[in-house]
Amino acid sequence: MTIAPVPVGGQRELSLDSMSAFAETIYLQKYAWKNEKDEPIETWADTALRVTDNVMGVLGYTPGDREYEQVLRFITERKFLPGGRYLYAAGRGLHQTQNCLLLRAEDSREGWADLMHKSGMALMTGAGIGIDYSQIRPSGSPIKKTGGFASGPIALMKIINEIGRGVMQGGSRRSAIWAGLSWRHADIMDFIRLKDWSEEARKLKEEDFNFKMEMEYTNISVILDDEFFEAYQDEEHDLHPLAHEVYWSTLNKALTTAEPGFSVDVGINAGETLRNACTEVTSRDDSDICNLGSINLARIENKEEMREVVEAATLFLLAGTVYSDVPYQQVRDVRQQNRRLGLGLMGVHEWLAKRGKPYAPDSELAEWLDLYAESTDIAKAHSKRFGLTQPVKTRAIAPTGTIAIIGETTTGIEPIFCVAYKRRYKTAQANGHDTIQFQYVIDPTAQRLIDEGIDPEKIEDAYMLSYDAERRIQFQAWMQRWVDHGISSTLNLPYAIADKKEQRTFGEMLMKYLPNLRGITVYPDGARGGQPIVAVPYHVAADQVGVVFEESDERCVSGACGI
Repeated sequence: MTIAPVPVGGQRELSLDSMSAFAETIYLQKYAWKNEKDEPIETWADTALRVTDNVMGVLGYTPGDREYEQVLRFITERKFLPGGRYLYAAGRGLHQTQNCLLLRAEDSREGWADLMHKSGMALMTGAGIGIDYSQIRPSGSPIKKTGGFASGPIALMKIINEIGRGVMQGGSRRSAIWAGLSWRHADIMDFIRLKDWSEEARKLKEEDFNFKMEMEYTNISVILDDEFFEAYQDEEHDLHPLAHEVYWSTLNKALTTAEPGFSVDVGINAGETLRNACTEVTSRDDSDICNLGSINLARIENKEEMREVVEAATLFLLAGTVYSDVPYQQVRDVRQQNRRLGLGLMGVHEWLAKRGKPYAPDSELAEWLDLYAESTDIAKAHSKRFGLTQPVKTRAIAPTGTIAIIGETTTGIEPIFCVAYKRRYKTAQANGHDTIQFQYVIDPTAQRLIDEGIDPEKIEDAYMLSYDAERRIQFQAWMQRWVDHGISSTLNLPYAIADKKEQRTFGEMLMKYLPNLRGITVYPDGARGGQPIVAVPYHVAADQVGVVFEESDERCVSGACGI
């Protein structure tokens, strides 16, 4: 890798280890700048320097400054990874480096039109969107001015989904959309059944990844508030029957079709019903924005270094609130008011595995999380220093998909997904058509353990833990104590749970933890035709890592096919 020049007045010592073939492939595809021939012109060290220089420079930092050098070192060593939009857009003419918008649908013709405009502007500039539709009047409601009847929130959701289908985010990535609806909305039962696709449609999706499914670009969640939990528990409450109907109907669909999920906004978080596409950032205010970056816990050497990384990462994200472009002026105004930071974690399970610990609450990990939570005071001090508004919240754990691949660690708080898997992704072609490609992947954490002599069949992963759902949920609820926004985490299940008795057992267990979560999503294996990640045996992937295939005929399009 290319090492950036040593700055005047200081010495730069960077620890550069080589990326795995898969990590390098994803980095070069998604984030490395390219020339007119689509050839990469950056190494990872170059990208780290570009991102650091542009973002930290907005606060006046230059090479040789302690804070500048710390940020550069931690990014280069992959101990802190800014969100993907930072890696892609920092230094570009349009440098929208913040990931997603949080929107509220307003119940008027002007509100619908405004939402379409905001959604299109966000998606076309590379931001995912999350929308709370709870204010939209129910389907069939009379409209006095025109004499007609309201279409309801689901009709608007479908419109926004199709905008997402037609827009390749920022010109280079699949649109990410979230839709939420209050549990008390009159259309809630139709919403709960929204993703209940027919078996025929599912089969067509399995046969053709490009087959169009209704609402497939949109994740959906039922929004729960304090009154929901009061009504659920109190048999005398007027809404007690509705609360039970909504809960068990949602759970039935989640356990069989993977959606909806639950979005929880209670206590001090009451009213924060707006979410980003992956649901980890929350707000009350329309046009709020995400600002994400994650600490790679598995690469941090000790608690002293953890404290240094938390400070550097918090300062970087604070600088990002000044540096990043926005899709429209209202976003800038809301950002100025709230200045939300989304400092996250990844590599949590690897951190545990390296120490021989199970995927469970841990007293030593709690000490590291206490350091993570110092981001609040760090952000306050730096905001005062630079005359900026203080961030209202600072921590959100994102799913860190491609970022964790580059960091070669486990995603967010998730356990190792599986030892080996097949990963599909869409690639835009010059002729306007999309190609579905895939690679075989061996989880880098699992590979390191295997290299140390551990049998791949005995490595604890999400598939093993899918048979112990309560352990996963308990761990998420425990981690939430240190996170002031939300945690994006998907609970894998080994199969669709259609049996009513099994559903009852699961639902009673979940209700014990649900008030202490900010949200939850479950995924029964095989619930989605054409799902992007599919587990495969270790021996299938072992000889084909880094090879790219086309989905249509598994024809090798780069590298040596190995078959």
